[in-house]
Amino acid sequence: MTVRIMLVDDQELLRTGFRMVLQSQSDIEIVAEAGDGAQALEVLADTEVDVVLMDVRMPRLDGVEATRRICDPATRLASSPRVLILTTFDLDEYAFSALKAGASGFLLKDVPPVELVAAIRAVSSGEAVVAPTTTRRMIDRFTTVLPAAGPTKLPPEVERLTDREREVLLLVAQGLSNGEIAMGLGLSEATVKTHVGRILTKLGLRDRVQAVVLAYETGIVQARG
Repeated sequence: MTVRIMLVDDQELLRTGFRMVLQSQSDIEIVAEAGDGAQALEVLADTEVDVVLMDVRMPRLDGVEATRRICDPATRLASSPRVLILTTFDLDEYAFSALKAGASGFLLKDVPPVELVAAIRAVSSGEAVVAPTTTRRMIDRFTTVLPAAGPTKLPPEVERLTDREREVLLLVAQGLSNGEIAMGLGLSEATVKTHVGRILTKLGLRDRVQAVVLAYETGIVQARG
């Protein structure tokens, strides 16, 4: 199955470099390009795209805001593409803002070609991808967690979760993989995957990264310190 890609970057030279790397893959097709977020939205209104490779700092409309609009269900687009952020800036605020806006991935522009291709395939299949260095810093800052102190009134959408699903959500927010969660709870990995799927469906989320963001925003978990 071919993954349809859109390149969004204000530097044409960088778009050319990414194009050369991706065009060598038989299952990836570059179907559109744009020089900023505003132009990207215009093109996406009439173009079927699976994954958008999005720069962060661009004129007119930056990548974070463009991502927010692309992932907004109210935005009328020809498709519902997933967004993979590519940037030269390994800064926590960019990573968190992009993921909160709905991006399914965050990578640095110096990522090796083989990792970029793997990330595109992962994002197109519904997984989330974050640069290893950014992951470590985000875990240190956002996902080293403790249960919320004291009795907390849960938001309505979270109330729909079962006790086991809330337990799994807490562990997802700690940055644990399905395998690690399964080992900790004495469950099979397939069972954990089912629980994660139900959590995402009940909360109306696209992937586990958005689940982590929601866990912090609703106070289900709190950053230690």
